[in-house]
Amino acid sequence: MTDDHSTKRILFIVNPISGIGKHKGVERLIAKRIDKSRFDVEVVYTNAPGNATEISRKAALDGIDIVVAVGGDGTVNEVAAGLTGTDTALAIVPAGSGNGLARHLKIPMNIKRAIDIIGHGNILKIDTATINDQLFVNVAGVGFDASVAKKFAVAGKRGFSTYFRITASSYKNYEPKQYTLIIDGKVIKRRALLVSFANSSQFGNNTSIDPAASVNDGFIDVCIVGKMPEWKTIFLAPLLFLRKFDRTRYVEIIRAKEVILKRKKGKSIHLDGDPKIMGKELSIKINPLSLNVMVP
Repeated sequence: MTDDHSTKRILFIVNPISGIGKHKGVERLIAKRIDKSRFDVEVVYTNAPGNATEISRKAALDGIDIVVAVGGDGTVNEVAAGLTGTDTALAIVPAGSGNGLARHLKIPMNIKRAIDIIGHGNILKIDTATINDQLFVNVAGVGFDASVAKKFAVAGKRGFSTYFRITASSYKNYEPKQYTLIIDGKVIKRRALLVSFANSSQFGNNTSIDPAASVNDGFIDVCIVGKMPEWKTIFLAPLLFLRKFDRTRYVEIIRAKEVILKRKKGKSIHLDGDPKIMGKELSIKINPLSLNVMVP
């Protein structure tokens, strides 16, 4: 970062198709709320998957002080991938469907207030993690939530209502899978609805399986979730929003630095909510304090 008394450079990277259209008018808000005497500002728009990583990586090499991800968790993921291990700070203007990392960091969902943080916020060093060398900053996983992420990505309409509809319609017929996990050298086997790797406490939309997760403790939290009977979901699902779901007998959480997950088939995973295809064996590692992030 440059000296506090010099003009700092900010690059806003806007994903024009993220979330539910909250990014609209962001340039006008930036012009109103960023102090031009303190900051040089540029705004760019992404045009393809992976484009935000290319842009942010070049920005870090060029010495840009702050790169702002305007979008959802997928956009944050791409921008963070270009900034991890550099001095350039990531800022977040939440404009997605879930906004999990932003919620964990208590960044306002209001775009005006989120932009204001850039002018007077603090820098926090946080952990990042990788699955088979692909970065994630919030939550990644396999199983049911990866299946839902795959369907959500092609659903057309974004937002919580679409995500809820896909989740509810898919749950009954989804069969738990068998997983072998080697967690810091210890082997365990579980039949699970899903296995999530949580860097933060937020799974998006204010839901949490792992309220105690921390973004700067040097650990990844392995969250193993069993499938509950369908009739119980109406009683237990609200606990996701009350941050008490981890107290049920359907959740097992193990803190780890390195994890190997083995499954019978190579298929979908998700990285910060975005679906990917990977093989039968997954290697998950934590990268302690590897990313600078602006927080309130």
